[in-house]
Amino acid sequence: MTVFNLPDLGEGLIEAEIVAWHVGAGDHVVADQPIVSVETDKAVVEVPSPTAGRVARLRARPGDIVKVGDPLAEFGDAATSADTGTVVGEIEVGGAAIAEAGDARAAPRVKALPAVRALARKLGVDLALVAASGRDGTVTAGDVERAAKALAEAGPAQPLRGVRRAMARRMARTAGEVVPATVVDDADLGLWSDPGDVTIRLIRALVAGCAAEPALNAWYDGHEMARRLHGKVDLGIAVDTDDGLFVPVLRDVGNRDAADLRDGLDRMKADVEARKVPPEELRGATITLSNFGTLGGRYASPVVVTPQVAILSAGRVAPRVLAVDGAPAVRLALPLSLTFDHRAVSGGEAARFLAATIADLERPR
Repeated sequence: MTVFNLPDLGEGLIEAEIVAWHVGAGDHVVADQPIVSVETDKAVVEVPSPTAGRVARLRARPGDIVKVGDPLAEFGDAATSADTGTVVGEIEVGGAAIAEAGDARAAPRVKALPAVRALARKLGVDLALVAASGRDGTVTAGDVERAAKALAEAGPAQPLRGVRRAMARRMARTAGEVVPATVVDDADLGLWSDPGDVTIRLIRALVAGCAAEPALNAWYDGHEMARRLHGKVDLGIAVDTDDGLFVPVLRDVGNRDAADLRDGLDRMKADVEARKVPPEELRGATITLSNFGTLGGRYASPVVVTPQVAILSAGRVAPRVLAVDGAPAVRLALPLSLTFDHRAVSGGEAARFLAATIADLERPR
């Protein structure tokens, strides 16, 4: 009997959700035949059989979350021994592979009597989430009962899966590493004769900002305290979906015309909606753009995802009262928020980047 384990899917992924099996117990398969579809935080991936043989048993069911190295299936009469984990893809930054890891920081000790801890176990309450009302921050039985009631009223917990699960893990990791700072300003679009494709104009302006201040188009290695400035802009585009946030990468945006950029954006959006984004289009962004204003909102403090050092966010375009030649005037305005990692970027560099971006946006069109 040979056991086939979930292989390393690359991209620093540590787990995947079983979507569907394409084979069943007793089926004969050939090497490299797709046998199961799994969903990662990137896309749905078909995993091939590592060998020819008969499937004796499936070790996971659709909906199960399986970690890399956990058993997927058993082969009863495999022609050759199966690998216990084949590398499907990988990403390297600065010569070192990037992998996501859980938060290793120890949780603070909760003060509670043994009887209260037993009550919490009985009611299924995590003491770390309970607001303590007892002396010196001690959790009481009443606190546990109130928490249990609130949980019951809220309904059953829904485990995060796929993109949303990975987003939660990535944000938690980033929050403990990046030192964020945000600057905001408005771009006066009053000289635009036709708004046209605002997203393409935003991309062009961001490229101008990177040209004026290259420190924002960079990667930072906090362990080595070193940064890597990039000569071209590989732009991560935040795409909102019901399943969570995707950030596909539009390559070398500074050397592409408007039509090519629009074609690339449309293709990426279609790939995201179909959950068929090629893995190479989800890695290597040097800076990110979030156009959240298409949904609503004015300013934001977006999260910088390492090793990047900056993310530019655009709020909702709307008429606003601005000072024009020293007098108030109603003009079309685009609010911008720039969050940067203050470990690698100074306030002056961020301000110069934002000023150059706004100057480009305010040119007549």
